[in-house]
Amino acid sequence: MIVDSHCHLDFPDFANDLDGIVDRARAQGVGRIVTISTRARELPKLLAIAERFDAVFCSVGTHPHNAHEELDIGTVDLVAKTAHPKVVAIGEAGLDYFYDTSPRDAQEQGFRAHIAAARETGLPLVIHARNADDDMARILEEETGKGAFPAVLHCFTGGRDLAMRAIALGLSISFTGILTFKTSNALRAIAAELPADRILVETDSPYLAPGKFRGKRNEPSYVVETAKVLAETRGVSFDEIANQTTENFFRLFSKVPRQLSAAA
Repeated sequence: MIVDSHCHLDFPDFANDLDGIVDRARAQGVGRIVTISTRARELPKLLAIAERFDAVFCSVGTHPHNAHEELDIGTVDLVAKTAHPKVVAIGEAGLDYFYDTSPRDAQEQGFRAHIAAARETGLPLVIHARNADDDMARILEEETGKGAFPAVLHCFTGGRDLAMRAIALGLSISFTGILTFKTSNALRAIAAELPADRILVETDSPYLAPGKFRGKRNEPSYVVETAKVLAETRGVSFDEIANQTTENFFRLFSKVPRQLSAAA
């Protein structure tokens, strides 16, 4: 089995193809899919998808692009929304200084509220970090000082310093199709260096299709291509990477069942 730990099945790109997407993922050995929230208010949309497929789960949270729109949804509200058995993570939340579509103070406020929710529930925080390495490291270190929380830096594209500081705090790091791009030598060097028990793979679909499918709509079945490059980068077999990243996933996303019903 392999896992797509981060995609966005509620996005319009997938609206007319959900059954096909899940079937193709299953055919490629993708045994679990987590569809990630970008607006906490839209959790019902994600739950409708997650409840439709045994192998699909979801998170609840507010993307930094939307932080200023959902500052009224604080830690208490986030925690309450995790009661549903299909909600297995908090986020994605964090900092995005590339687009800066939300004021930076709003991004930080929202991020800290999500961290507190992860700390309280024990559910993993899915962290978005883009062009914000210094502030991200600062906040993670400050918040860890208040109490540890499980988390993953998703779609990692930051520098080595952020990666190693995150690892030192106990976080995991997840890679997308960006790892497969010809220009991603520095990212592959980081991926080769990380501890084996802290790495995950994801698609972030419908975006960031791996090299083999570059320019096409990404989908969960393509996570296999990223895993192949991660295996090559680390000098191990595909089966070893699949097994390791899947075990890492279940350990971090501990609310996701290891066994599904016979109909799954």
